[in-house]
Amino acid sequence: MNKKNTNILVCGVGGQGVLLFSDLLAEIAMKEGLDVKKSEVHGMAQRGGSVTSHIRFGEKVYSPLITEGTANFIVSLEKLEALRYLHFLAPNGVLLTDNLIIEPLPVIIGIEEMPKDIDERIKHRVKKYYLIDAFAKAKELGNTRVSNMIMLGALSNFLDFTPNTYHRAIRENVKERFVDINIKAFELGVSLLR
Repeated sequence: MNKKNTNILVCGVGGQGVLLFSDLLAEIAMKEGLDVKKSEVHGMAQRGGSVTSHIRFGEKVYSPLITEGTANFIVSLEKLEALRYLHFLAPNGVLLTDNLIIEPLPVIIGIEEMPKDIDERIKHRVKKYYLIDAFAKAKELGNTRVSNMIMLGALSNFLDFTPNTYHRAIRENVKERFVDINIKAFELGVSLLR
């Protein structure tokens, strides 16, 4: 793996597995011998609110926080959250987002309207944009909770970590009865961007 620092912002809403995703990614980078720093913001996570996690790894990392405009990757488990955090993406950064849209509470109760041009606004600001139907694919697998592993698999195409390290981290951090479906989802995510 390149020893240059890599900055990855992971975002989504409460209950989507942002924290498991970031915990796994941090552990994978450590297993590959890199210095890792991680920070997370839960917000109103239990009520479907925004959840973010900053993961930084490289030869030597001094702060867990990613500054605006420096994220090499943003991985969003929900499309509106991708739009919300685009200002963190570096000019040549890569955005991977699930095609899923979850209406936030202000939209549900009629205080605000849902933006109708999310895709256009993202495409206007991002050169490298990958839209992935992770939630729909997870539903086909029979467990929508593994959409985060599909997104981790998709991201893995851009990182130089060994496949076995991902599998090992999943096995060590996921309850035994869910290991197989999580690895299957991860491999599906890998195949979506090959």
